[in-house]
Amino acid sequence: MLNDRLLVRLDEEGAERRSATGIVIPATAVMGKRLTWGFVVAAGQHVRQVAVGDKVLFDPEDRAEVELTGTVYLLLREKDVHGVAQPEGDEREPGLYL
Repeated sequence: MLNDRLLVRLDEEGAERRSATGIVIPATAVMGKRLTWGFVVAAGQHVRQVAVGDKVLFDPEDRAEVELTGTVYLLLREKDVHGVAQPEGDEREPGLYL
């Protein structure tokens, strides 16, 4: 990856949701503006606040898709990331930082 670019794999677990009554809502359902979680697979040399393996929160509208070896990844700029989740069990900081 070059400069401030990130290669992100979508979080498959978060793609499909359930309503409060148990109805499955597919990822393709059109809703209001909703942010999405993904995992950073690769990062450019000028990325400062995100590392490979981090779970990041981003707007799915601000993305470009690329397919590598049969897997679809998203290409983002570091500035398009809204938040980074901290791994569970890490007691040093709050669970999410923005």
